[in-house]
Amino acid sequence: MCSVNQSCVLILVFKKMKQNIKVIAFDADDTLWVNETFFRDAEKVFATIMKPFAKADEVYRKLYEVEMNNMLLYGYGIKGFMLSLIETANVISNNHVSAQQIGEIIEVGKSMLQKPVELLDGVEQVLKSLQGDYRLIVATKGDLLDQERKLRKSGLLPYFHHIEVMSDKTPSTYQALIKHLDIENHELLMVGNSLKSDILPVLQIGSWGVHVPFHTTWHHEEVNEPIISDQFYTLGSIIELEELMQD
Repeated sequence: MCSVNQSCVLILVFKKMKQNIKVIAFDADDTLWVNETFFRDAEKVFATIMKPFAKADEVYRKLYEVEMNNMLLYGYGIKGFMLSLIETANVISNNHVSAQQIGEIIEVGKSMLQKPVELLDGVEQVLKSLQGDYRLIVATKGDLLDQERKLRKSGLLPYFHHIEVMSDKTPSTYQALIKHLDIENHELLMVGNSLKSDILPVLQIGSWGVHVPFHTTWHHEEVNEPIISDQFYTLGSIIELEELMQD
């Protein structure tokens, strides 16, 4: 359990303090099930559609720029991504993209919405083991309709006391969630794959964070600075959470 960068002392501190934790919140995308991989695959298809107008690297660069400009308007999720794809196509082609190509781009988005839900290894085992000792909730970003669809398909809904789909994850949105749950800040543990969205905001308000990295991370969610906190821990996989939270 001890990594090169984290001492066993930290594990002992966490195990001692975890007795105060009442609620464990799980991010959904790339924590419970596969998600980012589908976006990367869609970008590759989009780059192929745009091949008559630009090289793949330029397509990716412009798409990311458009997504960032649209973030406050569309938020997170596949539908906003689809709109950004169409806008990027118009920009790259100087408004010469054909109706057929726009149709192909729309189909890329629709296929993403119809993807099966692929649970990550060990997720259901961990939820089953923790359910009796803690209130388990989902705290995730994205489009409400799409996240509800994935939760239904996942078969995981019975494990969760509450589902929270946020427009963004900030200290204030986590604080509002804690208020709704009627707990203290130090009684929440957040588990997720994004340091930027799942870990840093909860540490800022005195809650706990467990980082479970996913092999693919969107550029917008990357954090380059090291996190130093005795209320933060990184696991190799979500399966290790079961051991970490044992008495």
